[in-house]
Amino acid sequence: MKIISYNVNGIRAAMNKGLLDWLQQVDADVVCLQETKAHKEQVDLEAIAQIGYEHQYWFSAEKKGYSGVAIWSKQAADTVEEGIGIPHIDSEGRNIRADFGAVSVMSMYLPSGTNIDRLDYKFAYMDDILVYLNELQKKHPELLVCGDYNICHKAIDIHDPVRNKKVSGFLPEERAWLDDFVAAGFVDSFRMFNTEADQYTWWSYRANSRAKNKGWRLDYGMATTALATKIERSVILNQAVHSDHCPILIELKK
Repeated sequence: MKIISYNVNGIRAAMNKGLLDWLQQVDADVVCLQETKAHKEQVDLEAIAQIGYEHQYWFSAEKKGYSGVAIWSKQAADTVEEGIGIPHIDSEGRNIRADFGAVSVMSMYLPSGTNIDRLDYKFAYMDDILVYLNELQKKHPELLVCGDYNICHKAIDIHDPVRNKKVSGFLPEERAWLDDFVAAGFVDSFRMFNTEADQYTWWSYRANSRAKNKGWRLDYGMATTALATKIERSVILNQAVHSDHCPILIELKK
């Protein structure tokens, strides 16, 4: 199974930039999207189906043009779970999960805390989702939680760790939460295969940051230990330019 995760920063804008042609070339089995910023009735669903993703599962925010996640797949999911059952989180369309046999795949969009009034909300989400995922992995031992975590875990994951140490996305409390995530039994699939610096998935639109590779690694494929043994590849696809993020790819053994 080949799984793509991509914060598209607006699905309609990304489609206008050639997203579907790119997806057709990559030929993933499952596509997890974050920050879709659309309800499905606003999107050309037939065009998506024509490239092979006839099964499209959307979970949008109540507020139009905001947040939202989706999972597209070539084969129908056995079950789909929209949200996590916590109203303050689900109203923002931040989690959707689909099961394919024993493998359960979640597309997650963790809140940004760059606005000071949202930082407390981000921490509340982090607390709630970790409790939820701890219970979920008991029911679904082969669980992949992929998406935009809006956190850089280690100094190696950000271009300037010293000057960004007091910026949301690299705060000590946020990084410690990812430590707790790992301690709960999840593995950073990318770091299973790549321990090099300067590997990023998001760049600011300012100051020509992407061309200079002054980025942040915010997007992860976090796998339970049971699933991690089946991962044969986890890479960053930094040549894709449909968003300020780039996609990640996780490939499971047959």
